Amino acid sequence: MSLLTNAVLGTLVAQFFLAAAGTLSFAILFACPRRLLPYCALVGGVGWLVYELAVLLGADSTTASLLAVIPLTLLTRVLAILLKAPVTVFLLTGIFPLVPGAGIYYTAYYFIQNNNALALSNGISTFKIAVVLATGIALVLGIPLPHRRR
Repeated sequence: MSLLTNAVLGTLVAQFFLAAAGTLSFAILFACPRRLLPYCALVGGVGWLVYELAVLLGADSTTASLLAVIPLTLLTRVLAILLKAPVTVFLLTGIFPLVPGAGIYYTAYYFIQNNNALALSNGISTFKIAVVLATGIALVLGIPLPHRRR
């Protein structure tokens, strides 16, 4: 049985475009240069697509986040070199779909509701995702760039 049926493929395509639209909105909010906006959207869409494919193949959210942030960060480095722009422009906006905002919200919500067990559970999983995102970014950005001959 194939995992990529027409319905699943359609959902993945829709999620790619929705993640790209969300990333584009975030890039506009952060006043990124107009010429870089489509590339920022592409980075966010690719990152979310890899995340969803990893989840579809059975990865948990922490592993899927690591698997998504590595190609996302590689793409930001390539685009930064090709477009002569800072990596931060693409990375800051492109990581937006992967940031565990709901986890942060529910951690605070359960804490305010005095449900400490759920607050701790959500807080730990959210913290793991944040650490994995930072680790994946650091791993890729730590790879030395090839020296250009002059």
